[in-house]
Amino acid sequence: MAMIVYDLKCDKGHVFEAWFPDSGAFKRQRKRGQVTCPACGETKVEKALMAPNINSSRKKDAEQEVRQAAQMVQALGKLRQHIEANCDYVGPKFAEEALKIHYGESEKRDIYGEATAADAENLREEGVEFSRVPWLPRADN
Repeated sequence: MAMIVYDLKCDKGHVFEAWFPDSGAFKRQRKRGQVTCPACGETKVEKALMAPNINSSRKKDAEQEVRQAAQMVQALGKLRQHIEANCDYVGPKFAEEALKIHYGESEKRDIYGEATAADAENLREEGVEFSRVPWLPRADN
């Protein structure tokens, strides 16, 4: 059962915490004089100002997800740099050039470029080894 916690304050200034099943239960119990200050027994109590309760586990989970996403973006950026430094760019002719290399019609080398989904399926059917890499925009764009 979920409970609501309230910070309460009696007429004499004592602040204390009390748990209720819902806000209606607090109102009913207070009206009947059943909510009492543990320090002095006073039954004239009101809700005190409260700081919001932030679910720290959700906050930590969200922070962890943000860190993981940032690490992935950083890794993809490094991968892009490595590919651009070590492979030949063949642009939209990637599938055509990959097939030529696969069948020995072009020199064997590492290439990168663009391919449609149909091109990628054809390369798979031909037994060409390749990988699709999510290409993130450059940070300097």
